[in-house]
Amino acid sequence: MAHASARHILVKTEGECEKLKKRIEDGEKFEKLAAEFSKCPSGQSGGDLGIFGPGQMVREFDEVVFSQEVGKVHGPVQTQFGYHLIEITMRDA
Repeated sequence: MAHASARHILVKTEGECEKLKKRIEDGEKFEKLAAEFSKCPSGQSGGDLGIFGPGQMVREFDEVVFSQEVGKVHGPVQTQFGYHLIEITMRDA
């Protein structure tokens, strides 16, 4: 079974998400912005969600983590929790 690790930033609006993505693209550190802005408790650890398998996260999150490019920041991704920026840090077969 596949496994992946990722970190994310969870915010309330798509606009907020877009602004944070631009700041990351401009060179700001993902972990720093996660600690400052993420509404998820994982923000305190730079947004790190650890290692997980398919089905452990909500469907929209899973679809990105198990199909998109590793090492890039993806999003905004909308779930029932809000809007996420997701950085896939590792994925195996």
